[in-house]
Amino acid sequence: MSSTEATIHAFLAAERAHAERFLAELVRTPSDNPPGECRPHAERAAGLLEELGFTVERHPVAEARVRAAGMVGVTNLIVRRRFGPGPVVALNAHGDVVPPGEGWTEDPYGAAVVDGWMYGRGVAVSKSDFATYAWALRALEAAERAGARIGGTVELHFTYDEETGGELGPRLLLEEGISAPDLAIGAGFSYAVIVAHNGCLHLEVEVTGRSAHAARPETGIDALEAANAILSALYGWRGGLAGRVSAVPGIGAAQMTIGRIEGGINTNVVPDRVRLRLDRRMIPEENPEAAEAELRALIGAAARAHPAARVEVRRILLAAPLTPLPGAERLSRPLCRAASRILGETVTTAGVPLYTDARHYAARGIPVVLYGAGPRSIEEANAHRADERLPLADLARATEVVALALLEVLGGHATSR
Repeated sequence: MSSTEATIHAFLAAERAHAERFLAELVRTPSDNPPGECRPHAERAAGLLEELGFTVERHPVAEARVRAAGMVGVTNLIVRRRFGPGPVVALNAHGDVVPPGEGWTEDPYGAAVVDGWMYGRGVAVSKSDFATYAWALRALEAAERAGARIGGTVELHFTYDEETGGELGPRLLLEEGISAPDLAIGAGFSYAVIVAHNGCLHLEVEVTGRSAHAARPETGIDALEAANAILSALYGWRGGLAGRVSAVPGIGAAQMTIGRIEGGINTNVVPDRVRLRLDRRMIPEENPEAAEAELRALIGAAARAHPAARVEVRRILLAAPLTPLPGAERLSRPLCRAASRILGETVTTAGVPLYTDARHYAARGIPVVLYGAGPRSIEEANAHRADERLPLADLARATEVVALALLEVLGGHATSR
């Protein structure tokens, strides 16, 4: 271990409890999306970052854009720390979280620590990486104070609409020129460096018929009957996705889930309207536009069996898959080296079947990978389900990994005094 690496290690060890308290405060401040009122959390996070000595830029998103995205309030945060000439590396984590849902054994906003695991909604996805990235940057500052020469700039991008697509977060920051990084790291877990992920298509299918008394159903148009034909076609087609398997380790096969359905008026009324929403996960090898066209054709063919009903298909989200860009190895290699050393096992690159805000950086030609604090899988973290949790040991390890990788990327080295 070099003297600079020893400085980073000692600083983070001394600050471990502080970083955990910081994370607990973020978990205790709700930021559920929906409904998407995330401004209080952004203000709390900004205040905590300012207490650490950072200058925090607040970038509120215009109300009209927020409302159009189905949210209530969004303020993005940026911290910029320039060490000297060199590349700009952005570290992005999101503070919005899915609602807690049912089945918790711990308070979802309590940040309870049980057997070394902190519990709470967002503790793993991805409020933990607010702490990971903030303390990694603080560790670089400690190394600089100890004499390390570091070139380049680190930016913290803390955004608030990942759960609804990231259009108001990273995409807006990049499109409006608020930030123009050369490289980016997005929130992830500790035991793999993610270089690819699935794309995602959300479609809403609305079937409109005509209501009628249940005593005379033939006088109406049964929207649910037509919707059932569409559902049957979709479920029958879904089995074929098992054969569409990505060559990227960790991705697996393409998927389709019908996650929501609503409709009808009452038990004794022919249903006049049914809406359903589906989620189609596309492997990196798939073309998003072609995947959407395939589904629209399938739905249209099923709907023709009930010509009296009107069927409308609306795109809610189309998120492209993430595939590695040239230059991503400038991040993945240092992260793999540092993680293998700190975790005591071989850490390699892989893919995940999720979709993330990382794609917005890639869409702008910015090489991006995912790495942060978390256990080995989203299942172990209980991500997006009851009792979401994070091993606090992994928070400490991931922070040191990110700090050491940044030190390498930014050319840091120890100097004598």
